Amino acid sequence: MMDILHKAPPLPPFPHRLEGRIALVTGAASGLGAAIAARLAGEGAIVWVADIDEQGALAHAATLAGAQAMTLDVTSKEQWHSAIARIEAAHGRLDILVNNAGITTMGSIETLDVEALRHELEIDVIGVFLGCQSALPLMKKTGGSIVNMASAAGLKADPGLVGYNAAKAAVTLMTKSIALHCAKEKYGIRCNSVHPGAIHTPIIDKVLAQVPNPEETLAGFLSVHPIGHLGHPDDIASIVAFLASDEARFAIGAAFSIDGGMTAL
Repeated sequence: MMDILHKAPPLPPFPHRLEGRIALVTGAASGLGAAIAARLAGEGAIVWVADIDEQGALAHAATLAGAQAMTLDVTSKEQWHSAIARIEAAHGRLDILVNNAGITTMGSIETLDVEALRHELEIDVIGVFLGCQSALPLMKKTGGSIVNMASAAGLKADPGLVGYNAAKAAVTLMTKSIALHCAKEKYGIRCNSVHPGAIHTPIIDKVLAQVPNPEETLAGFLSVHPIGHLGHPDDIASIVAFLASDEARFAIGAAFSIDGGMTAL
């Protein structure tokens, strides 16, 4: 496999920037979610590591100071309500919500099965909607930050990602609507979206497993990133931590592209 990562040193956290904040990160057992959870914990937050993979969530939470794990299917309204109730009982507040859980389904308008599209939308769109809707009653008591993980694919189309393009474009505008609502109601809740390019996580391996020529697909990923390599999970975790902090207090409904120049083309 070709060299796909820039060999940069890890990005260090700001140890006390999120001291005492309560955070919930979905899809946090692996990949970007795991990196985000680790970054928030490294900056002082008390992190709930949520994932449909119970054992994975437990294992990752055990590596983070003060973290706890929970099993969460983001497509279930009942499980979301239980998750928020559990956090309220434990802390009485929720300061940071990161809606990270998601999937990437390959396929064009001619090849993508409608059931695969429904599954994509259920996780990537309905999951984010339910997370925001469920968390608002608790978060608006004290204010906070919601970060919805979208994608460069929510801003720039690809002929082989019709379902993923649709899902992440929906997250992009849904985030803006939620942000405007919270601002109008004076809830003190900021809501923004983060749009990664291709990041070197296990989800890349899952995408490559869906295509007949993985090397060709990977070369295609690299070709649309002017920087010349894929991103590192730290690149995304650091911007999420910034958005969760008071340093981003004037960021409302913004779409942060962290994509090696992909959407600048």
